[in-house]
Amino acid sequence: MSDTLIVGDIGAAPGKRAEGRLIAGRMADGTDVSLPVVLLNGQGEGPTVYLQAASDGDELNGIGVIHEILRQVDPADLQGQLIAVPIVNFHAFHAHQAHSPVDHKKMNRCFPGDPRGTSSERIAHTLFENAVRQSDYCIDLHQGGVKPMLDEVRVRVDRQHSQHAACMELARLFGIGFILDQKGPKGQLARAAPDIGIPTIDPELGGCHGWDSESIAKGVRGVMNILYHYGLLEGEPMIPERQIVVTDFQRLITHHGGFIHYCAQLGDQLEKGSPIAEITDVFGKTVEVIEANQPCIFWSHQLYPTASSGEWVCSIGVNIAGC
Repeated sequence: MSDTLIVGDIGAAPGKRAEGRLIAGRMADGTDVSLPVVLLNGQGEGPTVYLQAASDGDELNGIGVIHEILRQVDPADLQGQLIAVPIVNFHAFHAHQAHSPVDHKKMNRCFPGDPRGTSSERIAHTLFENAVRQSDYCIDLHQGGVKPMLDEVRVRVDRQHSQHAACMELARLFGIGFILDQKGPKGQLARAAPDIGIPTIDPELGGCHGWDSESIAKGVRGVMNILYHYGLLEGEPMIPERQIVVTDFQRLITHHGGFIHYCAQLGDQLEKGSPIAEITDVFGKTVEVIEANQPCIFWSHQLYPTASSGEWVCSIGVNIAGC
């Protein structure tokens, strides 16, 4: 029988669920900066999985995923433990923006955190020490902000890292179909946790204002795949036979500026020379065709169908492989 699962002042006995708040600072008026935490402690021994969302305050799809996982998973059926934090970036979430308005930092550049640092660094430290360190696997749920993007998973350690193979396996098990295998910026949880031996992935669940039901459904399936595979729940994971891996992005810009008419769909695999977008002037005349400059995957594009000369129109995934 497993022991009581404890995060901060929150504790869940075997076979039980507990929820509460993890204190990570103080507001100017003395009220708490408190993070919602839900613990599911299984009836039997098994791995511990850590889930977090809203590290960027305007990325809400991950919250929807965690809500659905918490509805579906009964701790009485669980072999192992689940730690879920639906909202990580307290200040940015309330401001409906990516960066914290308190210290202007991106939370996913602050891990493993600093107990004497800025507000975001202190929040990251509190989570890392109290929750992340207890886990065997980490899933840091993101999305591409509000810009449209395909659903994908990111592995953020380099290929020489001791945890790279384990992170790639976790990404494959998530089973969303597209993987970015590229070392990420310093301070990402998907870099910091593997550095202490915990395989971690960074699913990017589309991109939208609010949340998107299709991306959330893919995220739920991905989390359940991992719970099934590692024996936390009974069930069979649904994993595509082949998934596409890219190792880099290219940003394509318009030279003329105007109105954007996309010729391809997100996720399309394109050959060199394939049209991706047409740019028209205000009178509807085509002034430019943006083409793939190499074999690629159409990865993301502008939220609004307009761009000035020299402005980003879309991103493509390049150096295509498979797994």
